[in-house]
Amino acid sequence: MIPLHLAEPPELVNVGVGVHGVRGLRDVFRLPDLWQFHLYGYSADLTVGGTTYPVAPGSVSLTPAGVPVQFDYRGRSEHLFAHFRPRIAGEPSYVPVVQDAGTTAPVLSDMLRSAIGASPSGSPRVVAEVWAALWRVAQLSAPLTEGGVAAGHSAVAAAISYIEANLARALTVPALAAAAGVSHNHLTRLFRTETGMTVVAYIRQRRMARARHLLVSTTLSIPAIAATVGIPDLQAFNKTCHRELGGAPRAVRAGNAVAAGTRPV
Repeated sequence: MIPLHLAEPPELVNVGVGVHGVRGLRDVFRLPDLWQFHLYGYSADLTVGGTTYPVAPGSVSLTPAGVPVQFDYRGRSEHLFAHFRPRIAGEPSYVPVVQDAGTTAPVLSDMLRSAIGASPSGSPRVVAEVWAALWRVAQLSAPLTEGGVAAGHSAVAAAISYIEANLARALTVPALAAAAGVSHNHLTRLFRTETGMTVVAYIRQRRMARARHLLVSTTLSIPAIAATVGIPDLQAFNKTCHRELGGAPRAVRAGNAVAAGTRPV
């Protein structure tokens, strides 16, 4: 595991698409004062500081500045990359040199390609996209999810990532199981073991946490908030707010609701 500081946005030097393995099947080099972030679209062997790691489509790697790397390709190989300097501030996240991004890989690809498309302008958006992608990578191996729930098994982590990205859509356990690459029953068992909740209860909790934030922190209309958290039926949204947040949406917005679990029984 390597320490990666992400409390402040990195100094981004370059972002782009790397194409290798055309003139030769091995590259050996180092970047003296820049970190390397790669998202792979091919299979190869990556040697970092004397340790060899297999990479495959959907793998991500982070190499600290000054560390020598060796790539052994199997043909034409294309990856997305960012070269950056972390700003040393706050507590670091500890991440593996190489890991499988799983269902997060397409999200990372979209972020990096968006940054690449905007990079000629040098806008802050480019840094923001790469910074967000790095946070995603750091969270792949994080012991806690955004909601503070342990997610040790990769299938649970993949399902939670899918939930967070799709709260506005209809979510079903079979769809989550498919996204996580396991059976419906296996995901149900894993989820209860690791979170202490059913999948449906977790989805409801995350929807209501987001709804509370939007009600309290924004002026977004209540129908828009209901749609944003995947409960577009206002009657159902009102009922769920009463049950989970202790009052109607307008009461939550006004600060007059009682927190769920603290009401007298």
